[in-house]
Amino acid sequence: MNIVATFLFPIGTIAIAIAFAAHVGHAVLLANGRRSLGLALGGAQPAWAGAVTGSFAVARSAAVRPDAPDAPLGIAPTPLGRAAVVMAGIGFASLLAYLIVRGLAVGRGPWGNMFEFSVAFATSIIGGYLYLQRRYPIRSIGFIPTGVALALLLYASSLPSQISQLVPALQNPPLITIHVGMAVLSYGIFATSFAAGVGYLIQGQNDRFAWLPGHKVLDEVAYRAVIIGFPIFATMIILGSWWASIAWSRYWGWDPKETAALVTWLSYAVYLHARNQKSWAGRPAALLLVVAFGMVIVTYSGSLWFNGLHSYSGL
Repeated sequence: MNIVATFLFPIGTIAIAIAFAAHVGHAVLLANGRRSLGLALGGAQPAWAGAVTGSFAVARSAAVRPDAPDAPLGIAPTPLGRAAVVMAGIGFASLLAYLIVRGLAVGRGPWGNMFEFSVAFATSIIGGYLYLQRRYPIRSIGFIPTGVALALLLYASSLPSQISQLVPALQNPPLITIHVGMAVLSYGIFATSFAAGVGYLIQGQNDRFAWLPGHKVLDEVAYRAVIIGFPIFATMIILGSWWASIAWSRYWGWDPKETAALVTWLSYAVYLHARNQKSWAGRPAALLLVVAFGMVIVTYSGSLWFNGLHSYSGL
């Protein structure tokens, strides 16, 4: 890879670290209800949540969206909040450029070992968050997806990054690009649903904190993210089965990573069913999202802990 590309990964990592810190600062400012936030409101009127939380939100009359009349109190913007999104965008662009350059260098999707997959996973998380935060007021929980992405990037920075020959089973550029690319994309989308689920558990159905998105917004974000990620993940499993028949002469062998992927898919299938059941809607469904993303992490890292045909992390 060229010299410029070698700087893209550290630049992206530093940008995401700054974005995470700015998101944390944004959330803290909102939670503390600092009066200095008035400088960033642009004329919006404050609505104080009470002495218990000292939270700050834009009055409903100024924040109701015409396409979402049931949305809760809008969250006041802050300079840190704007900076957080800008830095996340810079980090995403840098990491995406790095992956493109690396992909061109290796002639396949840049996710053939644990380093590449971790970088791609983190990039997908940031991309999914940036997309959803443009539609929904979820910037106050942005520290969750950016924090997960930062942890993955820091972990990736500790791994060998040199380009090496793939094992024979992986030497199928079209399938590794599409199959693993779908895994990366769905994992990143599921990370935002996880953040929304955690936010829902904290917020509760009574909207305890004005600085957080309302429970209806969090539930909608989580559901939309899963609706997008679920079919992508299912297609990834189907393509993986086809690839297994080519590489190992069988469609399914209950390999640890295959099993973890199936359990992950079933976890999100249960969530989609449970969310539409009155007795499971709300907090139980949010808990399912946390458990399901835990299975995503197991699927992502399973080859490190369990021996199997998918143990090709390069470690």
